[in-house]
Amino acid sequence: MSDIPKGKKAAVIAYLTFIGLLVAFYINREEKQEFVTWHIKNMFGLVILLFVSMALQAYEVGFYFYWLAVVLWLFSFLMVLTNRKQGIPYLSEKFQQWFTFLD
Repeated sequence: MSDIPKGKKAAVIAYLTFIGLLVAFYINREEKQEFVTWHIKNMFGLVILLFVSMALQAYEVGFYFYWLAVVLWLFSFLMVLTNRKQGIPYLSEKFQQWFTFLD
């Protein structure tokens, strides 16, 4: 069994809706945890993907973006539950680079 990373509860909270993302961000502000910050950035990217899918819902591609966001969220949620700082190939790396304001 692997060690439980410090701040895992906040990282899990980040994946529980947009409100959970905000709660995790504010929890992590006091005592920064790298594990939590990584997952906050990842979830922020997924929320943006979800918003894009909602904006495109009038078109068929919106349907596919929505289900892509759901599948990627499930994968990311599984990663945080298994104590991994691993995410979506290519996208998670970009989310970490783009969303430095969440550090």
